[in-house]
Amino acid sequence: MQGRFLPAVVAAMMAACVTIPAHAADEASDFPTKPMRIVVPYPAGGSVDLLARALGERVGAKLGQPVVVESRPGAGSNIGAAFVAKAPADGYTLLLGTSAALAVNTSLYKNLSYAPLKDFRPVMLATRLPSLVVVNASSPVKSMKELTPYLSSQGAQASYASAGNGTPAHLGGELYKKLANLPKLVHVPYKGGAPALADLLGNQTTMMIAIAPEALPMVKDGKLRALAVTTSSRLAQFPDLPTVAESGVPNYELVAWYGLVAPAGTPAPIIAKLNTAFNEALEDPKVRSRLTDMGFDLVGGAPSVLENQMRSEATKWAKVIKDAQIEMD
Repeated sequence: MQGRFLPAVVAAMMAACVTIPAHAADEASDFPTKPMRIVVPYPAGGSVDLLARALGERVGAKLGQPVVVESRPGAGSNIGAAFVAKAPADGYTLLLGTSAALAVNTSLYKNLSYAPLKDFRPVMLATRLPSLVVVNASSPVKSMKELTPYLSSQGAQASYASAGNGTPAHLGGELYKKLANLPKLVHVPYKGGAPALADLLGNQTTMMIAIAPEALPMVKDGKLRALAVTTSSRLAQFPDLPTVAESGVPNYELVAWYGLVAPAGTPAPIIAKLNTAFNEALEDPKVRSRLTDMGFDLVGGAPSVLENQMRSEATKWAKVIKDAQIEMD
């Protein structure tokens, strides 16, 4: 009796194992059957919002359902990230997160309500975003090689602006401060990149490491002077602009990046379908032209590319945050 019963149980278990993936595959073939949303954890109108809208419009056309961009700003992007972490794992709610939400904030905040690598499933690393070291056009500093000795000569009068505590501009400033041995360089945080750049234009601060899309219009208008790019190698968009590393600060690199994630538990076939759709959106000529003109460096690729980015960046910035003794409530 028992001998006949065990094979039946094994057969039933094997059937179940076959049925579950088939069901997930069927679910993916029908997906999506209703509108999707991309949650942006920053105010509308910024670079993350613009990227989400450019990709969402193309993906919506590809998958036959509208993609709504929903802004949920606050707490250094933690409000929007926590919202998506708790959303149903069905592929209909995605987060377009930055390095802050997906890597940095785990070291910045003591009581973070989500764990990026545990609570999210990577979909695609969308873009990398270089920053520019900028000064007011009236500054006596003409090059990156002149900046470090100038800041050193100014002592505590020298300052750098940022879009807020814990932002790439802040962490990049602290990394520069450490590598260039500028212990007196003062950090001046603002509530966003726009007011930080406005005060730099007003000579209220000495310099800023600003993300390219926000600083470029002012550089092109001659209001700001770009001294260097923060990437490890020169960019095609700025071939004459040196890197910080080649300008006397070896090993310096700062790259903001934006990745799409879904709640953990989202079925693999749906992740694969989303990954394909967003990669195709990045390859669309109109989308590519629009985003590269804004200063974005387009990436794409498999979900594992984003997962590796999340892991490596979390490790890198954890050390910078610890050394600079940066802590958020």
